[in-house]
Amino acid sequence: MVLPLKIGLTGGIASGKTTVSKHFAKIGVPVIDADVIAHALVEPGQPALEHIIQTFGSEIINSRGQLNRAKLRKKIYANPFERQRLEAILHPRIKKNMQEQIASLHDAYCLLSIPLLIETGMLELVDRVLVVDCPPPLQEQRIKTRDGLNSKEIEQIIKVQATRETRLAIANDVIDNDSSLENLQKQVLALHQRYCKWCNVCNSAL
Repeated sequence: MVLPLKIGLTGGIASGKTTVSKHFAKIGVPVIDADVIAHALVEPGQPALEHIIQTFGSEIINSRGQLNRAKLRKKIYANPFERQRLEAILHPRIKKNMQEQIASLHDAYCLLSIPLLIETGMLELVDRVLVVDCPPPLQEQRIKTRDGLNSKEIEQIIKVQATRETRLAIANDVIDNDSSLENLQKQVLALHQRYCKWCNVCNSAL
């Protein structure tokens, strides 16, 4: 069985990974998203959620039996040990799920969207690294607008992520998300054409 070329998509928080993923998906590229998998893993009744409750206590569950993400986020970003405990529960499950999805594909290439690609040691899953990049001031502005977090909360999140320099150092390809949506789309299409050429695929839609 020939597996597809695996492009690992990563970038700092609010860099534009989701937007890039959507553009690739629109042109027919399979996208396997670690965040989507993580959300599914913590749905009520899932073993991972039960493990999280046993580890962190029932106070992180709301009245509907769902995970209170805001409470859990405050707990893990305030204490590195707590964050590591959560990662030990989720990351092996996420990795296994991604491997299973990859094995089921028959496409020339796929996109693995993994925000913490470097930090979680999942580099071994990918053949190339695609980094979505933007200047830190723009990144912070987007986080405040999107998530309503204050500067201290933003600092805590960014602190546990790989630095911008580290991400760019391991990047095979980079998308600069510091201007218009149109420019972003052009960069996605250019990369798509390049990946298809490497895979000897002719996409008639281009």
